[in-house]
Amino acid sequence: MAQQQDDKLKKIIAHAKEYGFIFPSSEIYDGLGAVYDYGQNGVELKNNIKEYWWKSMVYLNENIVGIDSAIFMHPKVWKASGHVDAFNDPLIDNKDSKKRYRADQLIENLMSKIEEKIEKEVNKGRKRFGNDFDEEKFIATNPNVQRHKKKLADIYNRYVKAMQDNDLDELYNIIVDFGIADPETGSKNWTSVRQFNLMFQTQFGSVADDSSRVYLRPETAQGIFVNFLNVMKTSRMRLPFGIAQIGKAFRNEIVARQFVFRMREFEQMEMQFFIRPGTEIEWFEYWKNYRLRWHKNMGLGDEKYRIHEHEKLAHYANAAVDIEFHFPMGFKEIEGIHSRTDFDLSQHEKFSGKKLQFFDHELGKSYVPYVVETSIGLDRTVLAILSASYHEEDVSEKGQTETRIVLSMPPALAPIKAAIFPLVRKDGLPDVARKIHKMLRTRFNVMYEEKDSIGKRYRRQDAIGTPYCITVDFQTLDDNTVTVRDRDTMEQIRVPIERLPQMIEEKISMAQFLEQLDV
Repeated sequence: MAQQQDDKLKKIIAHAKEYGFIFPSSEIYDGLGAVYDYGQNGVELKNNIKEYWWKSMVYLNENIVGIDSAIFMHPKVWKASGHVDAFNDPLIDNKDSKKRYRADQLIENLMSKIEEKIEKEVNKGRKRFGNDFDEEKFIATNPNVQRHKKKLADIYNRYVKAMQDNDLDELYNIIVDFGIADPETGSKNWTSVRQFNLMFQTQFGSVADDSSRVYLRPETAQGIFVNFLNVMKTSRMRLPFGIAQIGKAFRNEIVARQFVFRMREFEQMEMQFFIRPGTEIEWFEYWKNYRLRWHKNMGLGDEKYRIHEHEKLAHYANAAVDIEFHFPMGFKEIEGIHSRTDFDLSQHEKFSGKKLQFFDHELGKSYVPYVVETSIGLDRTVLAILSASYHEEDVSEKGQTETRIVLSMPPALAPIKAAIFPLVRKDGLPDVARKIHKMLRTRFNVMYEEKDSIGKRYRRQDAIGTPYCITVDFQTLDDNTVTVRDRDTMEQIRVPIERLPQMIEEKISMAQFLEQLDV
């Protein structure tokens, strides 16, 4: 299973590079670890995801507005937020391989493997007993399952307590006691566990002596909190209301791997929802359900999502869940929903000396609002779409072996909406194709292509995820119709040229995409 997952991820990485989605940054200089550039198709996919998120948040909700705050912020912001003192990862080094890992992730990976073993035993029982299979009884009585469950409980209880107590020695003991090995070499020769602060530091000012230390923001949320008063006053908002933002964040991840899943420079889409204290759990449940619907609305497969309840809560939170997606490397977090109480605004009140409160006319008093946060990784969403959309299909015929690679992503998110081909590069067909391209390009992101055979052009567009291919042939010169080929079904129909804008709009409409969510 692990080998299959690794192979799938390798295929996606290679495909993303070959077809202009994602490139290693500074590749001609051998790259820069865990930093990536988005190519011509990747940036279009990113922009379409942003549009989907932004419109679903800001356009579909009367009480949510958007901002774009600066990456550089006053150093006290990060002192108030706790990042200066507490934004750390527990790291452990393997003495033999010289590799560095996050101790918590090593332990969580072991627990995931034990869960897989339990599921494997249950599946064996299901196959053995068929319709007579009683899963609950099987789990309660099967010795292998019970042994795995006891081991999992032992690890889990020790792990949760160690994380809550910030007990680095106990994290080390868990790794040693349960024989956790270096994932790459199998070595168990570990150093002690140490904390490492993840913020990037730089100097602010042109003269070294006069400059001050600032940080590249490790999250976008604080830019929203420090603008709470500005937005509330200028937009004349009353509680509950939200502030949305899309922006870059930076974390000096020592253990950065798995392609764009964990990077040092990444992009977040966050919304902070300000509410009356005492209503936070109700709004937490609302946004948890809404955000899960947003994900499932993309049509990547409902079974690919699950909710993970946080056992250990951050000190500022009273409820937290992750929406996890089944990536090639297993279920991993794609979005977090957190009830942050009044921690952030209260901290900024304390450190800034400014009153960050809302006067509630119904209650006749002022208070610091509570906050429910939704935070989704844009780069992880790109990876989720590429992972779920990538398919290899056998299209062999007449003894000829052929595999079609297709990205069956949601048409509204596809980088290119339609490709226009002349069947051949003569007899006036390119002229007609160019006119169609000019007619469509003001409405949609379309491309013109005439190189290679028509079959190769179809395959290239399949691999990019283009919903429609439009071919101008000799019949076009007679009746002003073209052949339109559907990406997913490969069916071809004749369509009048004048009907193309309407047909494409019906296929790729962002408005229809949003209407499915706005219920």
